Amino acid sequence: MVNNGYSAAKRTMMVGPFSCSGASLHWSGQGVILDGQEIIRRCRLLAEQTEEPGHITRTYLSPPMHEVHRIVRCWMEDAGLTAYVDDVGNLRGVYGDGPRLMIASHLDTVPHAGAFDGILGVTIAIALVEQRPPCSIEVAAFSEEEGVRFGVPFIGSRALVGDPVMDAGVLAAISHFGLDPARIPEAVLDPEVKGYLEFHIEQGPVLENLRAPVGVVEAIAGMSRWELRFDGKANHAGTTPMNLRRDALACAAEWIGLVEHVAQTTDGLVATVGKIDVLPGAGNVIPGLVTASLDVRHALDEVRERALNVMLDGAEHIARRRELSVTGESRLEQAAVALDFETVEEAVRCCGLPVHRMVSGAGHDAMILAQKLPAAMLFVRSPGGISHHPDESVLAEDVDAALAVGAHVIRMWTS
Repeated sequence: MVNNGYSAAKRTMMVGPFSCSGASLHWSGQGVILDGQEIIRRCRLLAEQTEEPGHITRTYLSPPMHEVHRIVRCWMEDAGLTAYVDDVGNLRGVYGDGPRLMIASHLDTVPHAGAFDGILGVTIAIALVEQRPPCSIEVAAFSEEEGVRFGVPFIGSRALVGDPVMDAGVLAAISHFGLDPARIPEAVLDPEVKGYLEFHIEQGPVLENLRAPVGVVEAIAGMSRWELRFDGKANHAGTTPMNLRRDALACAAEWIGLVEHVAQTTDGLVATVGKIDVLPGAGNVIPGLVTASLDVRHALDEVRERALNVMLDGAEHIARRRELSVTGESRLEQAAVALDFETVEEAVRCCGLPVHRMVSGAGHDAMILAQKLPAAMLFVRSPGGISHHPDESVLAEDVDAALAVGAHVIRMWTS
């Protein structure tokens, strides 16, 4: 591993016996080793708190979140943070006084998840506070980012920027968890918070292919989601000549090829048709109706919008030539978010690590906080490019590198 200065910051905290009860913690009482191995151990410990035995599934304010809050709160308090749960269910801790940097990520998971998405960022944040930084830090462990339980993502971070999700089901879940929906406005950011930093696994193979432990996120891609409906004519598969068919699935298939071609020939663009429904859905019947999803993403909104228009126009052209009809409906339009990457990039360079800027194709809490604060992100390599899966993992030496970068960011932010 590169000698990047982390060894000077890393230390063993002799805190005596662990202050939280519970045999499941397996705490030795001999102190916490604040390195990548210990952070990985903590992430795997939290993975045991799940709605489904044998799987890692923990959705917004589900019963296991009570125990997660208890464990993480103990870690926060032993690190010197004053911890509390706000009324959206975010676990938050403050270290020191005056203007502060928020370091945060989320505690919820997708169904049958891995142990590190979201959780890694929370545990790294606490470990950085264990180093007794020279400034005030707020650590936020967001209650919800994935959008699984109610179909709406970023419930935790949206409340901080004054855009809370007030869906009746969400409010009922808050009450059932023992919190007060009437106090949601109190979760808004404290004016003393002046910047935001998030650590997250990459969720892709780029850093592994580059053999780089970390990556600097310069932007979060904008996203367009559409649903297209191809209307043809169902008929008997054995008695209808090929030249007289109005096959909705064949039309959709040709269009899917166009989508792939546009994405492959547009630098930085990704496009996916991830779901199709075919009616009537019988092996001996020509498909008469197909609905298909479309997901298009790019770091520049104008590039994404231009490519999307080519795809939609192409669908109309293909359908007209085949004597079918096609209609489309927008499901989501999300603008790209530029992040403040310069300080993180300089910190990576100061640690003697390779610098690689990258765009996040997935959404993160940083894009929500960027509405109010200078926001930055650092990706940590995902071995195999695997995420949202039980095989998701991180390397201890990469987590050490992320800790070193975080320590440098804090010092640069303070100066």
